[in-house]
Amino acid sequence: MTDRVVPPAARQRRRPTKQGVVLSEERIVETALRLIEEHGADALSVRRLGRALGADPSSLYRYFRHTDDLMLAIADELIGRTLRTWRPSGDWVADLRDLGLRMHAGALAHPRAAMLSAHRVTGRAHEIQAVESVLGVLREAGFPDPEAVGIYHAFVDQALAFGALDSAGTALPRAAREAEADVWRSIYGRLPAETHPHIAATVPHLVVSMRSSSYPAALDLLLTAARTRLDHIRAGSGGRRPHWTGSGSRGGRTP
Repeated sequence: MTDRVVPPAARQRRRPTKQGVVLSEERIVETALRLIEEHGADALSVRRLGRALGADPSSLYRYFRHTDDLMLAIADELIGRTLRTWRPSGDWVADLRDLGLRMHAGALAHPRAAMLSAHRVTGRAHEIQAVESVLGVLREAGFPDPEAVGIYHAFVDQALAFGALDSAGTALPRAAREAEADVWRSIYGRLPAETHPHIAATVPHLVVSMRSSSYPAALDLLLTAARTRLDHIRAGSGGRRPHWTGSGSRGGRTP
C-alpha cells in the first residue's frame, strides 16, 4: 500500500466483491491475520490481500491508508481478542496474572503476527481499553499513580516480550525446535563437573525446564515484587521507589 488518503466517508464498500464478499475493516484484518500466519510479513500487500478477498486491490484504500495502518489494526485486533473474555474479579494479583497468561496465549495463537506487532503502539480502541483497564486494576488496588504506571509498563512489556520470544520459537519448523531442545541433553548434559560444576549439578532440571516457556514463572516474580511494594506502601514505609521504567524503552504497547 502507498500513503494514499481516502476520506472516511468513502471507505465503506456497499457492493459485494467478485467472490460475493462485502468488504469491511474487520474482514480485511481477519484475512490479513490468516495470510500473515501462512506467509509472514510478505502477506501485507494490496495485491495479495485483494486476491484473497476477491476484491480490486485499490478498494482496500477505503479502509486503510497504507500497510502500516493495516498493521496497527492487526495489532489492535490481537489486543481485542485478549480482552474479549477477560473479566476482572477484584483480586488484582489474580486478575493481572490471568490477563498476562491470556496475552501470552494470544501471541502463541498468532505467532507471526505477534512477532510483527509486539513493539507497536496502536492508539486504537482496544489498546485504549486495555490501558484504562490495567491502570484501573492497579489504582483500585492502592498503587499511587507513578507506581501504577511503572508496574503497568513492566507488566505489559514483559508479556509482549515473552509473547514475541516464544512465538519466534513456535514459528520454527518442528524438527528445528526439537533439535534445539535436545541441545540441553546432548551438549549441556555431557559437560563434566570438573569444568562446569553448576551446569552438571542442575542439568536434569535444565533439560526439563528449558523445553517450555518461563513466562508464568517470570510473571509470578513480577507480581510478587509488586505485591511486596504495595504492602510497604500500605504500611506507610514506602522507602526508595523502585526504578520500574528504564532508559531505552520502546514505549510499552498494551496487551
